[in-house]
Amino acid sequence: MVKKISILFVTFSFLLFLSCDKKPTANNANRVAEIKKGVAPVADPEIAVIEMENAGAFGTIKIELYSNIAPKMVARFKELAREGVYNGTTFHRINQSVIQGGDPSSKDADPTNDGKGSSDKPNVVAEFSDIPYEAGIVGAARSQDNDSANSQFFITLKREAGFDNKYTIFGKVTEGMNNVRTISGVNPKQGERPLENVVIKSVTIQPK
Repeated sequence: MVKKISILFVTFSFLLFLSCDKKPTANNANRVAEIKKGVAPVADPEIAVIEMENAGAFGTIKIELYSNIAPKMVARFKELAREGVYNGTTFHRINQSVIQGGDPSSKDADPTNDGKGSSDKPNVVAEFSDIPYEAGIVGAARSQDNDSANSQFFITLKREAGFDNKYTIFGKVTEGMNNVRTISGVNPKQGERPLENVVIKSVTIQPK
């Protein structure tokens, strides 16, 4: 019985590991999100281009965006990119499953608040789908509240079946997956955070 409880606890913890550190508001019940099923992703006419500050080491990452799957999150991502919110943020969480970034708090000199921040805009409601979390999928990070996505995002390094139907998918890496893997190998780290900042120089929205 104790062994079964331990296994359940480990599984639950794994599913929550890429959540933002923000806590949902106490009076906001966690809405059961509808899952969009049987809809193939269609790439937008615009792509997101992530240029890293250390271009020689980390290069560029290009992402196709899926407005037909997650229109609200794609709109938010484009809006923040065009406002320059992502410029100077870091990939603050790196592990064997994902690289995660997009937290405005990671721009400051305090590493302890990385992963706890968001933009000054309202949270985005869940837009879950049945697209599988394969390598290169771009998802919206959130807290335990399904409707708490905001600015943070992650890129999967491998198939993550445990993420399916639980985090909004809004894009996929089309070029630069080798750079994603290079970032994932950065050491040393304190926990999941690189001790030397892995800085995003800019995120721009460009024609495909």
